[in-house]
Amino acid sequence: MLSYSRRLRYPDCQTTPACRKAFLARTLTNFEMGDGNLQPHDTLPYTELPDYSDAERIARSKSFYEAIRTRRTCRYFTDDAIPRAVIENALLAAGTAPNGANHQPWHFAVIETPDKKKALRAAAEEEERTFYESKGSDEWLEALAPLGTDAEKPFLETAPCLIVIFGQRKGGMNPGEMKQNYYVNESVGIATGMLITALHDAGLATLTHTPNPMKFLNRLCDRPANEKPMMILVVGKPAPDATIPVHATIKKPLDQIASWL
Repeated sequence: MLSYSRRLRYPDCQTTPACRKAFLARTLTNFEMGDGNLQPHDTLPYTELPDYSDAERIARSKSFYEAIRTRRTCRYFTDDAIPRAVIENALLAAGTAPNGANHQPWHFAVIETPDKKKALRAAAEEEERTFYESKGSDEWLEALAPLGTDAEKPFLETAPCLIVIFGQRKGGMNPGEMKQNYYVNESVGIATGMLITALHDAGLATLTHTPNPMKFLNRLCDRPANEKPMMILVVGKPAPDATIPVHATIKKPLDQIASWL
């Protein structure tokens, strides 16, 4: 944060928002921060946002909430093909997510071919059978019971698109770099949330699937060992007779998920 004692003083001529932004961009490179000096770096003016009134902001935030609250995990899909452009645009949206050092430590492997989907399902169900038969604790299985899940994952073949999401422990901004990446789990988590939201906005259903362990996904997707598979995102149109567990519709109220200090 800028130190209160070192706030920028705009010249009298810098009265319009555009002029103030340009002045700020020119000045920030060498501006002293409260705890030290801002390192020299290239800057641009901040992206101009719509100047909504408070009433408009409230209405838009309410409208977004009403739209996103209809998002549900889907386990029953049609096999209708999805235009590639829809998936590409959603991935581009995910790629704008905030992340550690702007290294963008993610890779999205899109699987659409029947043979690949069949192989992925077989490997995932093998891991799931181990989980349900021996690995999963009683408490974990009890928590899953109201959702009706089991080791069978037919949606991995039925749905037209599977996106396998990898976190890159090493990488960087440019192809071939092997620099340390930072806050990988947090970065990939944010990007995945934005991806799901973009797909929902396009009228598509999704399901997050996390077989454990997931190392088989590196081999199946031909990804290097420095990438950690995080999840499989199943994407498609919901089947006409698709259902959701009643348990999944129960969401915590605001006073349980937030506090005002």
